[in-house]
Amino acid sequence: MTGGSGTAAEVARAALERLVVDVPDFPEPGVVFKDITPVLADHDALTAVVAALADVGRVDGETVVDKVVGMEARGFILAAPVALALGAGFVPVRKAGKLPRETHAASYSLEYGEATVELHRDAIVAGDRVLLVDDVLATGGTARATRELVERCGGTVTGFATLMELSFLPGRRTVGDLPVTSLMTV
Repeated sequence: MTGGSGTAAEVARAALERLVVDVPDFPEPGVVFKDITPVLADHDALTAVVAALADVGRVDGETVVDKVVGMEARGFILAAPVALALGAGFVPVRKAGKLPRETHAASYSLEYGEATVELHRDAIVAGDRVLLVDDVLATGGTARATRELVERCGGTVTGFATLMELSFLPGRRTVGDLPVTSLMTV
């Protein structure tokens, strides 16, 4: 842990509260975008965030996942170092048409539109235990669609770790029984 005393999650939460910037009316009117780039630019904050998210993939200090899946695009930034911290593989879930080989696809609604995500069919193998990582849990559509993709490959999603949860949106209801760990709730 870095940047002060407390658990990795406590240090990460303090960094998020200090550094996340609200950007009103982005990407469209009425949406308040949570800009995490100041967190990424701060070494101590990024270190604490990665440590706290990686803790979700451990039980009693032992890694319990085989793969860490990050959702495009900010989930990539977080999931890759989490995978390294866990000694696990990193798998990207991309917007439709961005992956070069055979994929599974799932469509969903988000707080300001519709989207489709894809996963390479061979990225997850039967029996893989998978941790999903993204920056924000909002409507839950991305997480639910990603879980569906992992399960189509034969993997099991063990949990979803996120920097922040927007509690005024239905994210937790949308993901159902998927265990969610959020470092900060707004």
